[in-house]
Amino acid sequence: MKAVLDTCVLFPTVMRAMLLGAARLGHFTPLWSARILEEWRRASIKLGPLGHTQAMGEIALLRADWPHAEHPPALGLERRLWLPDPADIHVLAVAVSGSADAIITMNAKDFPRRDLAEQGLQRVDPDGFLYGLWLKDAAGMQTVGAQVLAEANRLSGDIWEMRGLMKKARLPRLGKALG
Repeated sequence: MKAVLDTCVLFPTVMRAMLLGAARLGHFTPLWSARILEEWRRASIKLGPLGHTQAMGEIALLRADWPHAEHPPALGLERRLWLPDPADIHVLAVAVSGSADAIITMNAKDFPRRDLAEQGLQRVDPDGFLYGLWLKDAAGMQTVGAQVLAEANRLSGDIWEMRGLMKKARLPRLGKALG
């Protein structure tokens, strides 16, 4: 399965780490575009200079770790596509030109299922997607979750519990499963 990761699922660190951990297990092939990564960079400016610098480093690492994931939309494709928010058409264009099966996003209203189905795509919310992967591979997803939890504890200097971390990351079903 190929899935485009929308900016809103790449920007949050824990969500991104869980999704890419699942991809490393072979559960799906991630796709994005330079524009999606640029949106992440621009969003990080709101976090201040340190947040922006961190995002730039994370984007560089993402590109190095996933050299085949960045996919440009086919020329002219965006002109023939429609979504309620024209600013999201580039995400749909990447999915179509990359032969993706799904778009993983938190923005349900901007990616109506009917419009995506016309292109042979599904809209998938990250929590439901990751929970579904846990149902298929509990051990693998538990390992990914443990790695993400250890890194969150290391970086924050706090002691997080799995369920609380996943809930804060807007992954409550996954957190309950991993809990």
